[in-house]
Amino acid sequence: MNGDVLAGSAACRPLWLLKASGGRRRVPSQISFNGLMEADSTGANMGEKAETDVEMTENPFEPYIESLRQQVEDQDPVFLIGVIVALAAVIITCVFLKYFLTSKTVRTAVLLVGLCDSGKTLLFSRLLSGKFKRTQTSITDSSAPYKAKNDRGSTWTLIDLPGHDSLRPQYLEKFKSAARAIVFVVDSAIFQKEVRDVAEFLYVLLTDAVISRNAPALVVACNKQDITMAKSSKLIQQQLEKEMNTLRVTRSAALSSQDGSVGGSLYLGKKGKDFEFSQLPMKVEFLECSARGCKGEDGKADIEGLENSLAKL
Repeated sequence: MNGDVLAGSAACRPLWLLKASGGRRRVPSQISFNGLMEADSTGANMGEKAETDVEMTENPFEPYIESLRQQVEDQDPVFLIGVIVALAAVIITCVFLKYFLTSKTVRTAVLLVGLCDSGKTLLFSRLLSGKFKRTQTSITDSSAPYKAKNDRGSTWTLIDLPGHDSLRPQYLEKFKSAARAIVFVVDSAIFQKEVRDVAEFLYVLLTDAVISRNAPALVVACNKQDITMAKSSKLIQQQLEKEMNTLRVTRSAALSSQDGSVGGSLYLGKKGKDFEFSQLPMKVEFLECSARGCKGEDGKADIEGLENSLAKL
């Protein structure tokens, strides 16, 4: 009986008394294991949620892109083609407008051109400083700002180009796009000997596609009027028109297209009529001048007519 009493007493003991007395129970261990499993499951769920949040953060536009793709797939193909064509038309229009607007650059150069020894460099010096300067044949270009004598205070870039026939093409090609005006200097004293060369150079100049399109003002400066045998500007104009008309006839065989252009060369003047400078797309003016002046090196140059023409640009 005493044994039963002892056994009953042991069974009725509290859990802490059993732990203290070295007794063992499995229920708390099972509870602890379940708790750990639940904690692991909760941690895993939180990890998955965190990964999902990171993915959403990295691709915030993915739902919108997917929705847009789905809408595009649902559209009628004819409608999509129309949209693409419309977008292409807008892009082409923008490119064309950009090219058209940027091509209309402001041209501020005044080119001094002509044959060798026509007096271009001395004329260049007189226009800039008014002073006489001994010159020699130019082998490169010279440029400087020139302030026109007008109320607007216009300032142009005056450029003296070499006159040698082997150098003219490259320098003309370099500056022709910037030309606001071209001053073609002619030696009036020996014009009769050089009329063919002058006409050929002028013909090449005027049939250039860029010059014809931009249509800069053309001033034919009949220089060296201080010399007794100098030809007048009116006579020089008449003889140049006659000579250029002959050149146009001899070169017309090379012109084959309907608009009169081939290889970048344009038909000069009007077909079926003798050539005249009034037929050109640009303003043309013939004037007389003398860079040296009637009184020689110590006197003033006779270039007032040229200065007035440049003031009107």
